[in-house]
Amino acid sequence: MQSLCAPPLHFPATAPRRRRILKTVARSARAELREDSDPLIQSAIHSASLRLGETNRTGNLSHISFYVCNLCKAEPLFIDPYAACFFPPFTNKEPNIHKHQQHHYCLATKFIDDKLLHTAKRIDGLKQVVLFTDGMDTRPYRLNWPSSTMIFDVSPQKVFDMASHQLQGVGARLPKGCMFFHLPVESGDIEQCLRSKGFSGNRPSIWAMQGIPLESQSSFEVILSAVSSLAMNESYLIGELPIDITHQSDLEKWKEKLFMSNGFKVQIVSYEEIAASLGVVLHSQGNHDKIMFIAQQLRFSDDQMEKWRQEFERVEEDGDEQGFEEL
Repeated sequence: MQSLCAPPLHFPATAPRRRRILKTVARSARAELREDSDPLIQSAIHSASLRLGETNRTGNLSHISFYVCNLCKAEPLFIDPYAACFFPPFTNKEPNIHKHQQHHYCLATKFIDDKLLHTAKRIDGLKQVVLFTDGMDTRPYRLNWPSSTMIFDVSPQKVFDMASHQLQGVGARLPKGCMFFHLPVESGDIEQCLRSKGFSGNRPSIWAMQGIPLESQSSFEVILSAVSSLAMNESYLIGELPIDITHQSDLEKWKEKLFMSNGFKVQIVSYEEIAASLGVVLHSQGNHDKIMFIAQQLRFSDDQMEKWRQEFERVEEDGDEQGFEEL
């Protein structure tokens, strides 16, 4: 298995290196996207624009490594040095972004970032991270993953191809020793694709979902079923879901039935709760388009069950052989 990218690039860069990077970004941004009308690409670009925060979007290249979302705090919630490369930033036209939408998206991103890193560093041997994304997730490059982490990105192929080209253009690099694998969501068999890339249900893992296009509840159920089969006992699935796929008046009963039937204990997390934990005052109304959740796997993965079945058969065979010798 090979890493997609070379060793990491450290920011802030030296002045000469920064100039080279910015020239590359400028050339990439001027190139027109042949599929710029594709709804998946447009949706992913819109999400990337939400991560830019309230910094300069008028073409000042010296700010390109420091796009932040600060929600009126002195310190940024997070810094995404790569989001700007996904769309041409050299225009005086401001993106049509509602502030409450931007704030909720950034809170969700921060929440997922923190849970991913905290869990990856807390659980011994956790080296498998699976991200269900829109194809423009920069987490593999901007987060400080432990060495030897295997990062799997499940996303639309055409969006990922465009995004990876842009990321290479600005010098995005994985943390040292980490490995990256892309799996097209169009493949239909997420479980088999992950196994073919080296994922093991006998090793700890953590899963996150943000931005992946979900057309219906059934499309989410396919993902949840795959996670349930592959995730080792006590693994976590963290994410954000579009609420319109639920079509349920009682959200509490819906999430309990759906998650519990797949072996997960789930908790809905409000954006106001996330804001309070970060010391942020959220002035806008709640986001009724999405729900945040964190779910813990209660049962054992298929690989764990198979391993124990084999061990049980071995013990039985050893017992039969010993009994035969005594006779």
